[in-house]
Amino acid sequence: MDKFKNKDGKSVLLKMVKSIQENKDYLGEVDGLIGDGDHGMNMNKGFTVFEKRFKDKDISFTEGLSELGMILLNEIGGSMGPIYGTIFMDMADAGEDLEEIGTGELKDMLEAGLSGLYEIVEAKAGDKTLVDTLAPAVSALQQAKDDGKDVVSALEEMKKAARAGRDSTKDMVAKFGRSSRLGERSKGVLDAGATSCCFILEAMADGICEL
Repeated sequence: MDKFKNKDGKSVLLKMVKSIQENKDYLGEVDGLIGDGDHGMNMNKGFTVFEKRFKDKDISFTEGLSELGMILLNEIGGSMGPIYGTIFMDMADAGEDLEEIGTGELKDMLEAGLSGLYEIVEAKAGDKTLVDTLAPAVSALQQAKDDGKDVVSALEEMKKAARAGRDSTKDMVAKFGRSSRLGERSKGVLDAGATSCCFILEAMADGICEL
């Protein structure tokens, strides 16, 4: 598959929702080790609100990302709502006029989300945040685009990069959020945001490949 149709992307969004729902307890456990433990609950709340509102409506991939982003930005607690809201809404803005989405277009969308994130947080790769998952995923898609890989192959590379990025946070010292107060004691635990980002990217990739 070289590209997928934007209008067919609702099932991808619902797969992302299901991944968060299925992993909400695990995300809470990860967050509870060095944070306040509410990441899974808050993410599940936002994604489930999206599912209830749009599961029976005809909505495209980019329209859905925009709606999901607005829900996360405006209707859930914690610091991650504005972060994920910004990522999804900027992704949607970058792809809203696309009828078909291939490796390059998806890279551009995720890159726009990452750029939007950089505008609201100072975190960079190595700071034990979701940037450590998202930035390598964008780089993997860029490399796949440069290598001329189709969407399916590119998404496999993206998933590998996202997982490696998530796992790398275990040995990092947190620089932001509640966990940053622990200093060196924040080592040895995955970052919750990096973990949820990996779940979301994996689900997005799997959903696209099933189209």
